[in-house]
Amino acid sequence: MNDLHRVAFSVLDLASRKDTDQGAAPALQRSLALAQHVETLGFTRFWVAEHHNMDAIVSSATSVLIGYLAAGTQRIRVGSGGVMLPNHAPLVIAEQFGTLEALYPGRIDLGLGRAPGTDPITARALRRDRNGSADDFPADVAQLQAFLGPRQPGQQVIAMPGVDSHVPIWLLGSSLFSAQMAAQQGLPYAFASHFAPRMMMQAIELYRQHFKPSAQLSEPYVMLGVPLVAADTDERAQFLATTTYQRILALMRGQNMLMRPPVAVDAMHELWSPQEEHSVKEFLSMAMIGGPETIAHQLQVLLQHTQADELMFTCDVYEHTDRLRAFEILAQLQE
Repeated sequence: MNDLHRVAFSVLDLASRKDTDQGAAPALQRSLALAQHVETLGFTRFWVAEHHNMDAIVSSATSVLIGYLAAGTQRIRVGSGGVMLPNHAPLVIAEQFGTLEALYPGRIDLGLGRAPGTDPITARALRRDRNGSADDFPADVAQLQAFLGPRQPGQQVIAMPGVDSHVPIWLLGSSLFSAQMAAQQGLPYAFASHFAPRMMMQAIELYRQHFKPSAQLSEPYVMLGVPLVAADTDERAQFLATTTYQRILALMRGQNMLMRPPVAVDAMHELWSPQEEHSVKEFLSMAMIGGPETIAHQLQVLLQHTQADELMFTCDVYEHTDRLRAFEILAQLQE
């Protein structure tokens, strides 16, 4: 059986700036063009992630960007992968996503993370007097669910829009905490294997083992993040992947992460040390890099190993046309 026919394909985009971009607009426009492209290819959803104080990523006003993407598409689900809930009052998120759901009914997802998505100084600037903490995450999620659900007798504060909208909530995580919580609450679970694959199988097994059905979900549902560099040949993909390597190397060095042009594969040895190469490739150990046959084989192995229900791909390549082609190749594997 071809597992690729049963699994849903989706996209996580960071609205990334290139080294030649002037301001944020080109990255945002490329994000919309990519969403429109994968919608025509039949992808299930298109998510953007909340990051702050990063010169290369312009998806910080996540709900605003989701509105832009939803307005420019017709069918594909659009959502957050995710909103970092410690940075926000649950009521504010309920109102934002309630508004989105009212405007684009049946197309909005609310993925939630419990990390700040930034450095401690920026987190303090975001929250001001709000003492947001990962420790508050379960209570904040419960409050958010209440705001998005039906109004209760005696309820004094409502989210308008938001009340009775039942925007689907996903829990995101890279450790066992969110897996356990998603299982207990009967929520779909997205594991951040695109940057933190180490605990993937342990988290999936914990989630499935302890899953309790809920009004939102009757059976466990697992989504995995997967870095993708697909091209027409293995050699071309390995060349394009050097942009991804340079970006992760910059992240590890604390340098700016603007996307840089690819370089010859052998030239990477001049850019990183053996230790850095090991660290970058460990970070990207879930990456699918290659031509169509190579990608198909890698995905089959992953799906047989994990039995994931959905794969959400990130694709950090330099030229927009190469990114569009990567997702065309991916879609053709399901035909």
